[in-house]
Amino acid sequence: MTGHVVLTDIRTSYGDTEVLHGVSLEVAPGTVTVIIGPSGSGKSTLLRTINKLTDIDSGLVRVDDEIIGYRIDETNPGVLHELKEKDVLRQRSQIGMVFQSFNLLAHLTALENVIEAPLRVHNTPKERARAEGLELLERVGLKDKTDSYPAQLSGGQQQRVAIARALALKPKVLLFDEPTSALDPELVDEVLTVIADLADSGTTMIVVTHEMRFARHAADTVVFMADGVIVEKGSPEDIFRHPHHERTRDFLARVTGVGA
Repeated sequence: MTGHVVLTDIRTSYGDTEVLHGVSLEVAPGTVTVIIGPSGSGKSTLLRTINKLTDIDSGLVRVDDEIIGYRIDETNPGVLHELKEKDVLRQRSQIGMVFQSFNLLAHLTALENVIEAPLRVHNTPKERARAEGLELLERVGLKDKTDSYPAQLSGGQQQRVAIARALALKPKVLLFDEPTSALDPELVDEVLTVIADLADSGTTMIVVTHEMRFARHAADTVVFMADGVIVEKGSPEDIFRHPHHERTRDFLARVTGVGA
């Protein structure tokens, strides 16, 4: 099974401020890892290092047997060379990402948004891309919105189109960066339901979210981050019922209203 993600001692900075302080994390293929924590803890930054949308200062990101953003010197295995942009784009095409904002192309229909990347990146024949795009829109519950433009869709529907678009490249890993944060409260569940359904598909998923109910029920592993480090990780049972660290207990008490 593909989609094995290994982050080793990741450090990254914005200007003079180090945001991630030597973060290491392993995500098993086909599992769902949910990252929680207060705003500013480095959750989204960590997610963006996986597909090199954010550069790292030191450390390594591996997906399966590939180092993301670098290649090993053939004559000196201890030396890494930065990849050319076209090679980074190839790697990135195997790591789907769903953002807070939907980032749909306003002049394209829902189906056209979904099939644009397979046509452009993989040179998929148009009829096949269309057939697969229709299947994906049906999978996210939008079979009847094929010809609708983003402005004609609700926020939840737009985010579901964005999920279908990310799936269209058949990624090894699917990343979600707070996918419901831009939605009205009544639209959150429809998106979380789609993501929860994807959890059974065998695609490795890493989700940054503030939705604790989703983390409890959909995650195989919950990671709690604060101040640029992983404070603790474990099963939903471990984290939500038996957290070891006071920092975790304090955070959960604030967001759930339940005392430690």
